[in-house]
Amino acid sequence: MKTAVCCVLALACGAAASISRAATGDDDDVDSNPASAQPSLSGEQQHAVGIVVAHPVAARAPQRIEALGLVLDATTLISDLGDATATAAAERSAAAELKRLRALYDGGAGASLKMLEAAQAEQAKAEAAAGLSAARFELHWAPLAALPAGARQKLIEASTSGHSLLLRADLPGRHTLGAGASNAMLDVDGIQVAGRVLGILRQTTELQSAALLLEVPNAPAGLGPGARVPVALLTAERAGMLLPRDALLYDESGAYVYKQLTKKTAAEKARYAQVKVTLLLPYAEGWLVDGVDDDDDIVIRGAGVLWSLRGVGARQAEDDDD
Repeated sequence: MKTAVCCVLALACGAAASISRAATGDDDDVDSNPASAQPSLSGEQQHAVGIVVAHPVAARAPQRIEALGLVLDATTLISDLGDATATAAAERSAAAELKRLRALYDGGAGASLKMLEAAQAEQAKAEAAAGLSAARFELHWAPLAALPAGARQKLIEASTSGHSLLLRADLPGRHTLGAGASNAMLDVDGIQVAGRVLGILRQTTELQSAALLLEVPNAPAGLGPGARVPVALLTAERAGMLLPRDALLYDESGAYVYKQLTKKTAAEKARYAQVKVTLLLPYAEGWLVDGVDDDDDIVIRGAGVLWSLRGVGARQAEDDDD
């Protein structure tokens, strides 16, 4: 076993050392910047580190995503909104008072330095409280915070008067969402009840999953806060390329895959380049993506190995120069 492991490590090191040599090629797809040199592997090295490539499969995403719905208590929304409104008003009042006292102090009449400093402290305290309340409302009710004031107020009035319900739809086992759904269908005792997707919620619950906020107009009587119902999220049918999850990597610039570049000769080592993709929807055991073609050779297994080799060639070249 130790001998096999040593052989794999030796081959991986050889692949890393070959990056600097690959960066000097004349392939149009190759980045000549040593810091982002593309890994190059021989057939033996590919086998040793478990590299597998395949073509993406053209597919269409399903129109239905199953979720678990929880009817929310509208009084929590009223409390959060009231707190944000009150603290914002207190901050404006404190700022106005500070402005008044500063004018009096600068004019030399009716305000002492001590009064001005006290007003400054009060204004800073009110500003911090207003910022905290606004951040809390944004965290709990991000889709509502993003609405125009008029539309938000209308929706809040409808939910507090009982004309509509707000519902959290959790997608168990998922922490990311692709292209968003626009409509939803609740299963209430076998009755299909339509809902409207307002947006993505930022705060997780004990389910530890991604979630959407829904509005359910004219909900059936008896469906109230705390009720849990099955929800089907409905999306427009999306066409894209299907890739397994192992093919996808993610960094600060978004999702990407490794594409094996075309070899000019049979003896040439295989080279790999990063290709950015757009995540559309999870589908089966993979993701439907945009950004690759059905004739591309995509690394579907072993992408993590290629990621670990990034920049190794550049460092090798620097060491050789030393």
